[in-house]
Amino acid sequence: MIRTSQCSRNHDRLVLVVQRVRQSMRILLVEDDPEMAIALRSALASADIIVDLAPTIDLATAAIAITSYDVIVLDRGLPDGDGLTLLADLRGTSCDTPVIVLTAKGDVADRIDGLDVGADDYMVKPFSTEELLARLRAVQRRPSALAPSTVRAGRLVFDMGQRVATIGDMHLSLPRRELLLLEVLVRRLGRTVQRAIIEDAVYGFDDEIQSNSLDAHVSRLRKKLTEGGARVEIHGIRGVGYLLKPS
Repeated sequence: MIRTSQCSRNHDRLVLVVQRVRQSMRILLVEDDPEMAIALRSALASADIIVDLAPTIDLATAAIAITSYDVIVLDRGLPDGDGLTLLADLRGTSCDTPVIVLTAKGDVADRIDGLDVGADDYMVKPFSTEELLARLRAVQRRPSALAPSTVRAGRLVFDMGQRVATIGDMHLSLPRRELLLLEVLVRRLGRTVQRAIIEDAVYGFDDEIQSNSLDAHVSRLRKKLTEGGARVEIHGIRGVGYLLKPS
């Protein structure tokens, strides 16, 4: 079981368990306990999963406004209120991002409140890391009714649910950031995507972004798509961003 004083001892075990979670997942962890938040983030990052931290409802709201997350892991006892307030606001705006409530409030009435407000799952601290990872996998397997399962362009097929790219019968193996870059371009196929939006999708809040790092990722991805015969092109729009379209 994880307790604040045990986080460092459980880090290595969590790294091994988290490998079973789908790669390139991006999570918002809304947690005000810095030791627990940092331990979880470090372990998830070791598995190439991006974790943005928000210790308050206000900061979480700001993060959600500019970034698309696969899962939100939400504490209830936050400095500026009950995390269920944030959850209610999200569901009130038709946000369907999966939310796992992770809290010390474990009475039956508390669980019912969380699920009724719109939580996809509810876990009580202290918690098993194996169970948390299993529940992350479970909510990720639930398909979105609003988004297409695959997007096709030229010979490129991108599976949104699994984040898998194929060219014909060939699996396109990409590093995490190139995969995230391809995803954000595929989601807006044929439309120009602003550079700032791409950077938000590809990098974590605390990542240091060099001036030409995004351009380098685009160049490598463009080369792999061309060599694989994807029949798509990534066009750079000077001063604006990039767009992907069939060639």
